[in-house]
Amino acid sequence: MRKVFYLTLTLLLLLGNLIFAQTKSIVPQPKTMTRAEGHWVLEPGTIIQAATADARKSAAIFNELLEAKAGFQLTIQHQASAEGPVIHLDEAQVGEQEEAYTLSVKDKGVYIKGAGKGLFYGLQSLIQLLEIRGPEVMLPQVEIADAPAFGYRGIMLDVSRHYFSSQQIMKVLDLMSQLKFNTMHWHLTDDQGWRLEIKKYPKLTAIGARRDSTIIGQYYDFQPFIYDGEPHGGYYSQEEARSIVQYAADRKITIIPEIELPGHSSAVLAAYPELGSFDVNKNEGKGTIAALNDKGEPLDNDISSQVPGYWGVHYNIYGPTNQAYQFLEDVLTEVMDIFPGEYIHIGGDEVPKDHWETSALAQKVIKKEKLADEHELQSFFIRRIEQFLNENGRKLIGWDEILEGGLAPNATVMSWRGEKGGIAAAKMGHDVIMTPNSHLYFDHYQSEDKSTEPLAIGGFLPLEKVYAYNPIPADLTAEEGKHVLGVQANLWTEYLATNNKMEYHLFPRALALAEVAWKSREEKDYQSFIHERLPFRLLDLEEKGVFFRIPEADVQISKDAESGRHKVAIKPLVAGARVYYTLDGHKADQTGLLYAGPFLTPIPGAEQKPLTLRYVTVTPGGRSSNEFQVPLE
Repeated sequence: MRKVFYLTLTLLLLLGNLIFAQTKSIVPQPKTMTRAEGHWVLEPGTIIQAATADARKSAAIFNELLEAKAGFQLTIQHQASAEGPVIHLDEAQVGEQEEAYTLSVKDKGVYIKGAGKGLFYGLQSLIQLLEIRGPEVMLPQVEIADAPAFGYRGIMLDVSRHYFSSQQIMKVLDLMSQLKFNTMHWHLTDDQGWRLEIKKYPKLTAIGARRDSTIIGQYYDFQPFIYDGEPHGGYYSQEEARSIVQYAADRKITIIPEIELPGHSSAVLAAYPELGSFDVNKNEGKGTIAALNDKGEPLDNDISSQVPGYWGVHYNIYGPTNQAYQFLEDVLTEVMDIFPGEYIHIGGDEVPKDHWETSALAQKVIKKEKLADEHELQSFFIRRIEQFLNENGRKLIGWDEILEGGLAPNATVMSWRGEKGGIAAAKMGHDVIMTPNSHLYFDHYQSEDKSTEPLAIGGFLPLEKVYAYNPIPADLTAEEGKHVLGVQANLWTEYLATNNKMEYHLFPRALALAEVAWKSREEKDYQSFIHERLPFRLLDLEEKGVFFRIPEADVQISKDAESGRHKVAIKPLVAGARVYYTLDGHKADQTGLLYAGPFLTPIPGAEQKPLTLRYVTVTPGGRSSNEFQVPLE
């Protein structure tokens, strides 16, 4: 009898610890959260009281998540009955921020208050609090008051280099909304593909959305290039795009479309060459589909004419002609009809001026408009487009190259080449979104040992570096810092051809970014993030079928005072995961030693090299991490 009592007590204590840990697992971490004793059991008969249509829509999305996690849905009603458990949704703004919310779990029910977005975010926090133990679905009793530090919290998804299905886009939107991101920047056009149906110009998708082949490996690995021989293409019909926009809006995410100009335009000019910099009727500009190598040098035309899947910068660009302007206005008119948000992204980056320098059409415009050079011509081109967007009630966003030659009057700048462009724009009084390639390019490698990682473009961006980023540069005054609207990570897809690889590059770094975007510099705590929140969220991602990168475990090495040997402690960063390791210099996999607790390392011989710990983390779902190595010196 005594054994049964102690076993029951142990299980209760373990359960309590797990629920307490789950309380701390919300990502992004709320601004304030107070844990109370006890818990509330969520039952199938529970009512969600939602008085407005928007609240009921948010409740329905919560129900979808609940059913996937717990196997049942709740009843949504305008008004709760007098008896029975209730989740009360009070649609009213909390304080001065429309995205703020409060959440209270008490012994008599759940109370969430917030405006439309705030209410939605409160429900996302609630679903993260759920802890399933046997037949019971429990919520720890807590008091939360929460609001974001930044109003713009985004991820850029490039579908031009590789096309991804509507279903995959919506899966990413689901995951973004659960982490309280509010913007998806959708990179729809580039040299390597045009991905949106434009009814007035059908050749954009008939020709510009497909390529016959794609280079294999890094774009600077082989010259001449090696091709895969596989056609690649795809585009979103306007009906599909509208469905995605609505799907995102239901989850409080605005989609910003990007239509590249005046550069990154080879897909357009393959379909409509008359929009280029040369007069095709006079056979000017022969060989104008040339591209640049990794040093920015033109490739031989015989090679570049065969590189539809070449990942570098092509230097065939729009001509500054009335015909090109009319084309772009027609395209943007259809784009604005699909995407109702206030921003339209026009790119404006990496615009080689070679063709403008040798184009009679371009030089004529420079002379007529009294422009100093081709940089001012680019500014002139973008100002014309901005005027059109402003006349239609929209705002222009561009990459930081739009600063060159003079910034368009009302433009917002995305600072990608470090922070310099963002700092300059903010000091000029322009709004800025920080997205530096030093900290927020999610196409970069996640390990210094690139041989252990899937092929990527280059760079090294570990989880800790993402978390450490602060969107407001120290060079800005408090007043200038107000122009920093927020932060965005960019996921370029030259080397991301599959859904699994897309997700591998997004997660877990998107979890870190969620806290960068939601919390102030002073509120962030990396150790708290990786130990208290990350493990539960990664387990949740696995249950959702997300193919995330399994991060390195937290390995602590100390000296054992008594023996003088190394003492090794390993803590995996996925909840419920196992670790297998070797110390004999051979590969670690699931045939290795199963980690059961801190251990002392063997005593090496006098002439023996220092030992190396090699280990893998295996998730509860059976996925194994890359092999990681830690020298024991």
